[in-house]
Amino acid sequence: MQEDTRNVIDKYRNQSVEDIVADLDTSRSELEIAVENLERDFNMGTIIRNANAFNVRKVHIIGRRQWNKRGAMKTDAYLHLEYYQTPADFFKKMKEENRSVIAVDIVEDAVPLHSVELPLRTVLVFGSEGPGLSKELLEGSARVVMIEQFGSTRSVNVGVASGIAMYKWVQQHLLTR
Repeated sequence: MQEDTRNVIDKYRNQSVEDIVADLDTSRSELEIAVENLERDFNMGTIIRNANAFNVRKVHIIGRRQWNKRGAMKTDAYLHLEYYQTPADFFKKMKEENRSVIAVDIVEDAVPLHSVELPLRTVLVFGSEGPGLSKELLEGSARVVMIEQFGSTRSVNVGVASGIAMYKWVQQHLLTR
């Protein structure tokens, strides 16, 4: 048998992608994430890889269908991705599914993440490095949160921010059981 060189935990070595997805589906969290894909941001792959690490239920991609998958290291194959042409399409679906949309961006009036209780049925939304989230996504979200920082730079990398925000949700809903 040929060695399985994929970046998977030992439990999934030599299993098909379909079998791995089926097993992950039995333990997915209620957390979902969304990424506004307005430009081909290389950080999107990191966000997707983080989504796999936290076994999120679904990833919503708003805007462009094409994205730089290199940073995801094929972890997108183990996730459920859903695409939307516009923020309006995305918000309509989230309303139908009774999900709270929480934007993560360092903008005026954003609430510090440490002070927020994230709902169980949360969708955390991330934008591109630099421009962040569009006005439409910021205004349509139930809340906008920011990650507190103490150094000289304006913000952390959006890939890093996604991991921090997802872990905050995990702390509140999975690690407290």
